[in-house]
Amino acid sequence: MENNCVMLPVEGLAGIGVDTVEIDRLKNAVERIGERFLNRIFTPSERCYCDKKRDRYACYAARFAAKEAVFKAMGTGITGVRWTDVEVGKLTGGCPIVQLHNKTAILARNKGICEIKISLSHDRARAMAFAVAIREEA
Repeated sequence: MENNCVMLPVEGLAGIGVDTVEIDRLKNAVERIGERFLNRIFTPSERCYCDKKRDRYACYAARFAAKEAVFKAMGTGITGVRWTDVEVGKLTGGCPIVQLHNKTAILARNKGICEIKISLSHDRARAMAFAVAIREEA
């Protein structure tokens, strides 16, 4: 079968990433490993936010998926970066935002990435995140 797809560059697009997380799997990790796991993956502000939620594990799972999606969108994977260098917050009105810190912020700057947009979602079983890394205009 012939492939007639043509890849066209999208101005300003540096990369995209998506990830899904089973909420029960994350819950089991937290129950098994505890504070050490939470402190390694999530920033204090992420922990404060999620711990206030009725379904804190869905909130944590969405943020975990977002971090994975961000690393994929940046094209770095998780090698050489820290989970807590990607912080998921919320703007007034509920729109999720990403803040990059330390080595991850430096990697983004070196790749010309000026912004990362994310979208989060979850149901009873899974959390999902989609990330788009945006390159500075030339």
